[in-house]
Amino acid sequence: MNRTSSDAERLTAACVLSVVGGFLDIYTYLYRGKVFANAVTGNMVLFGFHLAHRQWGEGTRYLLAILFYAFGIFTAEIVHAKLPKSRRLSWHQSVILLELACLLPVCFIPYGEFDFLVNALISFVCALQVQTFRRVHGLPFASTMCTGNLRSGTDALFRSLFGKVPGELRKALHYYGVIVCFIFGAVSGALLLHRFGHYVFLLAPAGLCAVFFLIATRRGVASWRRSLRGVFRKLRG
Repeated sequence: MNRTSSDAERLTAACVLSVVGGFLDIYTYLYRGKVFANAVTGNMVLFGFHLAHRQWGEGTRYLLAILFYAFGIFTAEIVHAKLPKSRRLSWHQSVILLELACLLPVCFIPYGEFDFLVNALISFVCALQVQTFRRVHGLPFASTMCTGNLRSGTDALFRSLFGKVPGELRKALHYYGVIVCFIFGAVSGALLLHRFGHYVFLLAPAGLCAVFFLIATRRGVASWRRSLRGVFRKLRG
């Protein structure tokens, strides 16, 4: 495993990403028209429901979220394939910068008429995230949904309790920890948005900024320091 991959698989980064995932899901569901930005399956079910009732306008917002999610997966793979290996930023960090560029404008889009655009952007961001950050300590995981995490964690717990397989309990705790972080993101999002209003949404990009630095490689940090020193020297001179 290369250094960049191991940095991107840190448990702390996975937990922060899961908090952000839960926060985004509760935000779009409660405040942006009851759309699940993270859960494409739920949107497909709701899309089918509205089609069955010939509610074309209602169904369109779910279809848009589904399409933008697919586009996010596609975009993440393009970033991975096209970025040169020698860049100071890893492809994981480059994707985070793209996520930030999509999320920051959301704070300035009012509730109501343009909710469909917000949901499309957040679905795109969630797809970028789930496609880019796919492992924690070598274990497959998802930071924007928890069905697979629950299955994997419970399977590992079973193997630990009844199969006595070494290391499985640790795996189970990793998965359950990620799930707790996701739920915490949803709970804190619901409470803080209700209490303090729309601009609490800025916590989501703030969390992504934290992950950006958490997954930085030593080589990358050293490169940034050299660049900053060069800038300071020019300013002084």
